Amino acid sequence: MARSGWMKPVEPTRPSDHVSLGVLAKVFPPSLVNEVVTKVGAGEQRSRLLPAWMMVYYVMALALHAAASYEEVMRNLLGGLQWISHRTSEWSMPTKAAIFKARTRLGAPVMIELFDQAAKPFGLQTPRGFLAGLRLVSVDGTTMDLADTPANERAYGRPGTNTEFKSAFPQARLLGLVECSTHAIIGAVTGPCTTAENDMYPGLHHKLDSSMLLMADRGFFSYRSFKDSAATGAQLLWRVRGNMVLPVHEEFEDGSYLSAVYEGTKERRNNVDPIRVRVVEYAVGDGEKTSEFRLLTTILDPGIASARELAEAYAKRWEIELCFKEMKTHQRGPSVVLRSKTPEGVLQEIYGYLCAHYALRTLIGEVAAEFDEDPLRISFTRTLRAARRSMATRPGFYP
Repeated sequence: MARSGWMKPVEPTRPSDHVSLGVLAKVFPPSLVNEVVTKVGAGEQRSRLLPAWMMVYYVMALALHAAASYEEVMRNLLGGLQWISHRTSEWSMPTKAAIFKARTRLGAPVMIELFDQAAKPFGLQTPRGFLAGLRLVSVDGTTMDLADTPANERAYGRPGTNTEFKSAFPQARLLGLVECSTHAIIGAVTGPCTTAENDMYPGLHHKLDSSMLLMADRGFFSYRSFKDSAATGAQLLWRVRGNMVLPVHEEFEDGSYLSAVYEGTKERRNNVDPIRVRVVEYAVGDGEKTSEFRLLTTILDPGIASARELAEAYAKRWEIELCFKEMKTHQRGPSVVLRSKTPEGVLQEIYGYLCAHYALRTLIGEVAAEFDEDPLRISFTRTLRAARRSMATRPGFYP
């Protein structure tokens, strides 16, 4: 007997048509998905046609197929489940309304918690990704265009312009923590586009540890932010303004010097609660334009990392920009707006993108390790296309 709101059974499809469930399930196995669903209280009290665990993979599949319709992504997802389980008629194609209701039931906390638990650094210790045994990570922000609805504009804001007209779309701000050697996003927080990145940054502190050298641009520096970041155990390498007062306490042969930062002028005058830092100053030019850099680091001993080594490491901070480009331009599409029309759906969708990107980057990292190759020399777009058209492994779903 046909169920209300459902279409006829999906026809068997070829493996090459399936969403790459193997790529997703390898990084986000069903056991972890079920654990997170239970933890956040998103499980069902009764059997559902679209259970929470299935919708988790569906949200990630939407992020892999940003240009496809809701129904097309679900058709491929169900087709993949059919092919894996060798069934040909037990999975039915739900309507768009049924999919929307299932996404609403799932909510955003499941995807946020799933990403937070799974996203961890995995790059091998190489000169490209490490300095003095410390893993190079970078923090920075970007924005994502949202569906133009009153609810999204109220929740996330719409950036203004220099004219009386506002931006075409509301925007959400995304702050990411990225492993420089792999482009893996290992931590993320989101908020309205009107929220300053510095205000969002404490939400990433729990992702920092003593194995890392955290790099940040000058917009992140404040006395409190620097102090709280150092308290996580991570070493810091942050750019600061050129006019910042930094007294020279001791000079080193490599051109760097010891100094201290204070919360304010009064504290500096009375030497209250200083943070000892090492300062590295240098200039980068291309023959026409020269940019001056001033870095603060908590690595006080030049014998551990010289000024030159620190400057070369800081140049790798820009890998985070390429990482955001992968997710926003290649994975999502250069002109594609997030499809969710509600603030909760937007949050769910953003973390679906983050999960899918992390799964792809993990796959690239595993291939790179197997063939002793640099992960950043393996094409992200080719990996994305392969993940869209084929299934890498048997993911071990239970139907």
